[in-house]
Amino acid sequence: MIAHASRSLSIVGAGLAGSLLAILLSRQGWRITLYERRGDPRIADYESGRSINLALAERGRNALRQAGVEDEVMARAVMMRGRMVHPREGEPQLQRYGRDDSEVIWSIHRSDLNTTLLELAEQAGATVHFHRRLHTVDFDAGYARFIDDRDDSPHDIRFDTLVGADGAGSALRAAMNRRDPLGEDIAFLDHSYKELEIPPTDDGGFRIERNALHIWPRGHYMCIALPNHEGTFTVTLFLPNQGDPSFATVNTGVQAEALFAREFADTLPLIPNLRADWEQHPPGLLGTLTLERWHQQDRAVLIGDAAHAMVPFHGQGMNCAFEDCVALARHLMEADDLQSAFAAFEAERKPNARAIQQMALENYLEMRDRVADPAFLLQRELEQELQRRWPTRFVPHYTMVTFLHTPYAEALRRTDIQREMLITATAGHDTLDNIDWNALEAQIHARLPVLEGAH
Repeated sequence: MIAHASRSLSIVGAGLAGSLLAILLSRQGWRITLYERRGDPRIADYESGRSINLALAERGRNALRQAGVEDEVMARAVMMRGRMVHPREGEPQLQRYGRDDSEVIWSIHRSDLNTTLLELAEQAGATVHFHRRLHTVDFDAGYARFIDDRDDSPHDIRFDTLVGADGAGSALRAAMNRRDPLGEDIAFLDHSYKELEIPPTDDGGFRIERNALHIWPRGHYMCIALPNHEGTFTVTLFLPNQGDPSFATVNTGVQAEALFAREFADTLPLIPNLRADWEQHPPGLLGTLTLERWHQQDRAVLIGDAAHAMVPFHGQGMNCAFEDCVALARHLMEADDLQSAFAAFEAERKPNARAIQQMALENYLEMRDRVADPAFLLQRELEQELQRRWPTRFVPHYTMVTFLHTPYAEALRRTDIQREMLITATAGHDTLDNIDWNALEAQIHARLPVLEGAH
């Protein structure tokens, strides 16, 4: 275990991951200081138009549980049983995520979660400084300068070790990269997003089914809506950057209204402020960040989006970052020195981050296109039947990622095997009537060992 005298960490970024890590480490006896470039979200307006609503899954809940904060967070979460798919024509259909209400995900508003975690971090003993934007770092001297953007005043600190929890545009990562290149690669998606809102009814109720993630899949683009506990829905439109329609051709609120009238007609009456929101909220970029290295000796380490930003289409960005926090806290507890802890943390988490990044990209295609495809729906029907027959071996992809703690890399490996089985078994079929169950059973027992945690 690292000597108590040197158990001091400075965390850059007091968002979700930074606040959770501060709770975990403070309760282990670390002296934790958080530096956040924005103002205190408890007294200032939270940044709007930038955050895709958060889907909290079992991995994230497990991390909250370990930090002893699950109950406080879940008090403001809304259950989502599955995807409510809204076709161009016909009635919406619910596609359940799991087998029953024990296998669901939860919608939570980013600002609610952030303020809750900040409160709990301070209660655990962490110190938080707001309006502190990281400017420069001298890693050898253990010196960093922060700037208060309200008046450009500098604030200099001495640090033992820095943790970068400052998101995809991480200032700490940039400083580390200047000192010793990290092998950074950023691949932007050719799509961006715009955030809108469905307000509650006059009596404070939900205008559409509250316990679902709503999707309007339209092939090359889509709209989604996630519920919030106060009766609103956060609506996110994903659209190409070029082509028609795209963010290049839909610039004004009037053009956006015309797009919705044509493609998402049933949403138009639900979004009264569409024109104003469209013009006030800039499109958000979507990208995948990979690094060859996440740490610099014992001086700095990156977690969450700062190390492995991903597209949001599996709802796992926050859950993955929370797993990072638990893993880093564990390695700091087990290792004899910081450098060993950071190296072990990176070795454990990097392959898993790469796997969920890949799966998130693949899930975009599924959400915007395949959820309404008959071949995909038949494969899903077979997947559910195989799970029913052999529940500890054939575990659906979504179950492994969302309801279990299966390492992402292992979930990806098994998913590839299972997808091949599903495609082959359903080829040329319209129903499951003539499926060769004996052949499938033999394949499953040969290729899919019993999965820990499956039941």
